[in-house]
Amino acid sequence: MSEGNLATSYRKSAIDTIFVGAATLVQFLFGLFIMPLISKTMGAQGYGIWSQATATVSLILSVTNLGLGTALVRFLASEKSREEIREGFYSVIITLFAVNLIAALLVFVFAGPLADNFFNGAVLVVRLTGAMVILVTLVENCLLLIRTFQQVKMLSAFMAAETALFTALVAFFVFRGYGITWVVLAYISVKTLEFIVLFFLIRSKIGLKWPRFSRLREFLSFGLPLAPRGLAYWLININDRYIISYVLGATSLGIYAAGYNLGNIPYSVTTILSFVLMATLPQLYDQGRIDEVKTHLRFNLKYFLAIAIPFLFGAAVLGESVLRLFSTQEIAAGGHFVTPLVALAVTLLGVHNIMWNILLLVKKTRVLVIIWGIAAALNVGLNLLLVPSVGIIGAPVSALVAYALALGAVSYYARKELTFPIDWSFILKSIAASLVMSAAVWPLRSTSLLGTFFTVLAGVAVYGVVLVLLRGFSRSEFKFFWGLLKRTT
Repeated sequence: MSEGNLATSYRKSAIDTIFVGAATLVQFLFGLFIMPLISKTMGAQGYGIWSQATATVSLILSVTNLGLGTALVRFLASEKSREEIREGFYSVIITLFAVNLIAALLVFVFAGPLADNFFNGAVLVVRLTGAMVILVTLVENCLLLIRTFQQVKMLSAFMAAETALFTALVAFFVFRGYGITWVVLAYISVKTLEFIVLFFLIRSKIGLKWPRFSRLREFLSFGLPLAPRGLAYWLININDRYIISYVLGATSLGIYAAGYNLGNIPYSVTTILSFVLMATLPQLYDQGRIDEVKTHLRFNLKYFLAIAIPFLFGAAVLGESVLRLFSTQEIAAGGHFVTPLVALAVTLLGVHNIMWNILLLVKKTRVLVIIWGIAAALNVGLNLLLVPSVGIIGAPVSALVAYALALGAVSYYARKELTFPIDWSFILKSIAASLVMSAAVWPLRSTSLLGTFFTVLAGVAVYGVVLVLLRGFSRSEFKFFWGLLKRTT
């Protein structure tokens, strides 16, 4: 399919991506306030405990979700029968509630040892983390069904509202002098409210009926091979925090987490793309519209790199200035070395997440178990070797190696099933424009909020102008996006 004749499905997906992207931007802007609210009032140690709580939830869910969320989207995205959608959704949500209730009880029972070794003694925070596990899985799978319905505007509204409300509650508790436990309680309150609203919304669309669990075996057959992959991914993404916390302490973890969260921003971009791709590609593939599948993959990869590449260069140049504004001098001094390495690692991960859609489409998920099992083992081994010897900088290096391995292996197997053109010329042009941008903003680095803001804007402008001059985008692409702009305003 030519650039001048983009598929209608891609136009719809692009509009959906704009809405999800806008919601993610709102999440990011509000999220910017979370770091200083916690770190500037509770220090690196408080921020480290909060990061450990969210990391623990993610680690547990990577195992207990059994790959059922991905199966839900893959099998229901093209389903038209309301009865089949109801059967599939309630089978998944009830199964996951039961499994995660057991996990939450285990966390509660072993809260003491977990707190002593990884949470700086915050036993109550650990116990509340068990409640977070249950609520997060319920909310995430409700949102997955909303995404399956392709009701992206509604999904975007929930994303933005959740973050705004949580930020407001954190600000209220922090300014009144409450501790990190109240930050966790704020999160639980928001998730509880969100689940109640989502549940009644879903019930109004598909009704309420106890399922027969007739499709659970089919879902598990697809999803279970993804569970070890999910565990391996989160081991890579989270084991560094446990090792840093155990070896270096909560303060070092807080410094690392701040640098990591800033460098992890490109992953938000690939999350936006995945929101749309996972619901769109199965429909196209099942209908035999392979050219449109290739169009989606090609342009999603191109536009992800158009953002990730300049961010990587910007993180290297402006990382310390940004961290100093949104955290403390201690965090900025130690964390800014982490940021560009994390940005490079998650850029590789973002490309992987686009490529692995091919293996999901052809339902060859078992190979992912082997790939991510090897990557996780390598990452854990490197962290155990590097963190005690070189400090927190060893963690992003370990992740970089693991993600590079996973990307190479997944790309090899995916391109055996389906190939699509990669715009290597654009990638070189993006790198060239990023180099010019870096040279332009280097002397403009500032220690003030306003100065840093305008420096970032200047960098974005320089990158965009240079990329246009290098003809990184074709005339048909400009025409296409101009049409999208008019349709969304």
